[in-house]
Amino acid sequence: MQKTGKAIITCAVTGSIHTPSMSPHLPITPDEIARQSIEAAEAGAAILHLHARDPRDGRPSPDPDLYMQFLPRIKQATDAVINITTGGAPGFSEEDRLAGPLRASPEMTSLNMGSMNFGFFGLADKFDWKHDWERELMLGSKRFPANHNFALIERIMVELGQGHGTRFEYECYDIGHLYTVKHFADAGLIKPPYLIQGIFGILGGIGADLENFMLMKQTADRLFGDDYLLSCFAVGRPQMKFLAQCALAGGNVRVGLEDSLYIAKGRLATSNAEQVRKIRDILDVLEVEVATPAEARAILGLKGGDAVAF
Repeated sequence: MQKTGKAIITCAVTGSIHTPSMSPHLPITPDEIARQSIEAAEAGAAILHLHARDPRDGRPSPDPDLYMQFLPRIKQATDAVINITTGGAPGFSEEDRLAGPLRASPEMTSLNMGSMNFGFFGLADKFDWKHDWERELMLGSKRFPANHNFALIERIMVELGQGHGTRFEYECYDIGHLYTVKHFADAGLIKPPYLIQGIFGILGGIGADLENFMLMKQTADRLFGDDYLLSCFAVGRPQMKFLAQCALAGGNVRVGLEDSLYIAKGRLATSNAEQVRKIRDILDVLEVEVATPAEARAILGLKGGDAVAF
């Protein structure tokens, strides 16, 4: 759960589901992504989980050149572990999803552990959209599932894991995804320790209930024993309360504007760093120490910041 008794804070800085019309504070341009990432690291995030966006209108982008406009800046200004998405965004091809990570050869990437319905279409009529693509993205989630088939998962493990020494944040949206991690572990394609990222509250995945968190923890304990770390996050409103429960149970935590745009009920977060500071305050009250980037690297067995390609 928490190796050495310290919690690793991950910050997911921008994502691909929230859009510019939802919050003026969502980082869009390479400069905004770099600045907010650096601030989040300074606030206490050991891992930064990153997507790229088209600076012209904020839509998700797989363009490796965009990644290279902010990754070197973050590395130069912080010691944080950089974790790049392989999930990308709805509509991305397999080549799109791998383009940025293969160019950057990062210490970590995310890795979604199963295809699923991933519904956020309920947001389609709740905003005045600045760009047509935003509402289309929302509505598309009602018609098209998120594709993370076994062949794609294996390809990522081989090309990035074996080919680049990259390790993974195994994104598990349901209990069955834990068994998928176990399948690939038994096949020898991945090695411990496994960073299991339990994701709660997505329509189509497991709900954000304490009972579901405990079921995920108990299942992971049975499948992986001492060979894993559990981190978690809940989308939207229950974010901070859920993370406090996770930390109390010995888990690690993830915050960020990818997961929730708010800092309190009805109040938008003004930055990723604001969310990092809040969860750090909660951890302090719970008397849970926070891991540094160097400690996170040692705990997760990462290759080190000097072995990346940016």
